Amino acid sequence: MAKKKDDERKVVADNRKARFAYAIESTLEAGLQLMGSEVKSLRSGKANIAESYAHAKDGEIFLVNAYIPEYTMANRFNHEPRRARKLLVHKGEAKRLAIAIQREGMTLVPLRVYFTPKGIAKCELGVAKGKKLHDKRQTEKQRDWARQKSRLMREKG
Repeated sequence: MAKKKDDERKVVADNRKARFAYAIESTLEAGLQLMGSEVKSLRSGKANIAESYAHAKDGEIFLVNAYIPEYTMANRFNHEPRRARKLLVHKGEAKRLAIAIQREGMTLVPLRVYFTPKGIAKCELGVAKGKKLHDKRQTEKQRDWARQKSRLMREKG
């Protein structure tokens, strides 16, 4: 029996609000350019990407406002917790993403940060469009109905 992709990854940070606030059109996996103290801190699992986003600048993609706490053992060689971090993608992919986010209402949202089985830190990005209030209400209604339906099915056996 083959393992699922998610089972192999060690998820460090998950952006659960992103799927509610945005309509995700496509996703891609990007590497993170990190300092040593950032990797150590990520392994402790206390990162937060809820308020972060990615933007294109000079043909490169940067992750902005992602919080990776300082590693206490790194003393003077520590990193800045909310610094902009470069995302490692191919040049053609970066160009395609830059064009996609220039369109009306499109943005790059980090969905999760995780470690691969080889121990490499990756970030899953979503090309997304912001939902309106009525779209969010519709999503909430669908979730509630699915929850009620599963309860009814459990009760019936």
